Amino acid sequence: MTVTHLSAKTLDDLMRSVIKELLEHGEQIEPSKGPASEITGVLLELTNPRARLSRTETRGKPLSCLGELCWYLAKTNDLAFISYYIPVYKRYADGDVIFGGYGPRLFAAGGINQVANVIKRLRKRPDTRQAVIQLFQASDLTGAHNDIPCTCTLQFMLRRDALHMFTNMRSNDAFRGMPHDIFAFTMLQEIIARSLTVKLGTYKHAVGSLHLYHSNRKAAGRYLEEGWQSTISMPPMPSGDPWVSVTSLLEAESAIRTGESFDAKQLDYLDPYWADLVRLLQLFRYYKDKNAEAIRRLREKLSSNVYRLFVDAKLDQIN
Repeated sequence: MTVTHLSAKTLDDLMRSVIKELLEHGEQIEPSKGPASEITGVLLELTNPRARLSRTETRGKPLSCLGELCWYLAKTNDLAFISYYIPVYKRYADGDVIFGGYGPRLFAAGGINQVANVIKRLRKRPDTRQAVIQLFQASDLTGAHNDIPCTCTLQFMLRRDALHMFTNMRSNDAFRGMPHDIFAFTMLQEIIARSLTVKLGTYKHAVGSLHLYHSNRKAAGRYLEEGWQSTISMPPMPSGDPWVSVTSLLEAESAIRTGESFDAKQLDYLDPYWADLVRLLQLFRYYKDKNAEAIRRLREKLSSNVYRLFVDAKLDQIN
């Protein structure tokens, strides 16, 4: 019997349940991107949204996840930006941009900053049910584009001094897309919670078509074979207004990605939480440059032990 409501404390626990369901009960479909196994009308719940990073060798992708989050927060749909972290995006570009890129839709949809609007509405009316961000638009179906949003809406509810998030997806690739989506959306959830000075609630992810492409079945099987690992949550985001730190993160990201001068001493003025995220972006640069010595030095500067597993994995890949 197919299970369509799955709840777990960590991303890895949720991923394992999802992949098992798809391998055992998925129905076969032939969408435009290739044959896949599908379950429809699925509700996924992550009860601890900070446990958003897989610790497995197969899906432990914190660097590309963080890069995609920065792409959103930078309010851009620029192809060169995101393909630096995730080259497969080149397949879905319309010229030099990703038409369905979330950044402009989140922060500049028709001149409207939807994230700021949600924060403003929740401050004014904490019990509101109108704190909704719309990503998929009716006009997305009127033209021919290589990519349109898989996410329809993001809804935020403030209940009992905790911010809960509800994501509605028309379609979701369970193996490759879902871990990135959950990382970025729960980070946005925590940024908004900090903006409102409230606790982080649960995260729910509703999907019309949850699927596993046949081309990923072997990799998904290897993921399951890795076995259970104890997931350590990311540290809590620091209290206070996060947006100044977000700006510092994005400035550092741009400099590191484009090869501009970046003074690492700037990190001394950032909260250790945000400084570690910048160091992860540096790690990605050093990995691309195959600079093992720089990675070793960076490892010793990390404030949180959570990320050292991923640093060691990159060192192993270079050596």
